[in-house]
Amino acid sequence: MPAETKKNHSADADRVKEVYKVTIAGSIINVVLLVLKFAAGILGHSAAMIADAIHSLTDFATDVVVLVFVKLGNKPMDKDHDYGHGKYETLATAIIGISLFVVGVMICYSGVTKTYRAICGETLQQPGIVALIAAIVSVVMKEWAYQFTVKAGKKYHSEAVVANAWHHRSDALSSIGTMFGIGGAIILGEKWAVLDPLAAIIVSAFIIKAAWGLVMQSVKELTDASLPETEEDEILKIANEEQGVGEIHNLRTRRIGNKIAIEMHVRMPGSLSLYEAHEHATHIETKLKQHFGADTHVGIHLEPIKVNGKYQKPE
Repeated sequence: MPAETKKNHSADADRVKEVYKVTIAGSIINVVLLVLKFAAGILGHSAAMIADAIHSLTDFATDVVVLVFVKLGNKPMDKDHDYGHGKYETLATAIIGISLFVVGVMICYSGVTKTYRAICGETLQQPGIVALIAAIVSVVMKEWAYQFTVKAGKKYHSEAVVANAWHHRSDALSSIGTMFGIGGAIILGEKWAVLDPLAAIIVSAFIIKAAWGLVMQSVKELTDASLPETEEDEILKIANEEQGVGEIHNLRTRRIGNKIAIEMHVRMPGSLSLYEAHEHATHIETKLKQHFGADTHVGIHLEPIKVNGKYQKPE
């Protein structure tokens, strides 16, 4: 096996190992909070806290999704997957986004139903102090989980891990809303118990918004959307810096999990020998990989320069 290939495989193994570490750490936090929130929601008679517990349950489920799909996404290319398996990570991000969206809608529905009942004159049970304590603990732990998870996701260019980090952050936000709702209901008395489900509705809006962003980003990648214009401009800038490049056209880009693919047609003087043209193409490929990562797929099609719409023949 070539030295560069060994190095890439080693880097991929380290990446999976680190992603596993932060995801398992997040899973432990989710299990602890899941038990705490359900107990506090039932004992403290808090609808918002029970909704929060359901959110933590989906957090744990998405941790499992990340663990499975990140490992699949880091498998090297094979005869059936010429571009590798990176889109498994994108699929994981989509699953996480959809699960978040469903949770947000469920929490919103529950909150709206309870608020409507309160408006109709039904007396809602005032939440207890145990629910407030659980909400405070959840805010602290989930924000901590967000910080170390998003740091790892950005470091290892894993959108699935970053998406999972936002799952932690959305849980922290939901717990903040729950905390204020429960706290307000406790401080202001039973007549203000409606603050508990109202808090759940506000929290659901944050969750749905975050989920929508994750799903849309995943759909773009799964349908081979191009990289942002700023990144494509950077690609053109790097390629045009190579001596002898006359024109670049038919640039095609897409993201494959944590990697990207770049294909382009490069026009150079027709007088260049095959060896010289290949050297220039190799220089461009090397520079692009240095900038975007060693696993970047680069495909360069060389053409002679065109004059008045016709390829220029060698002199």
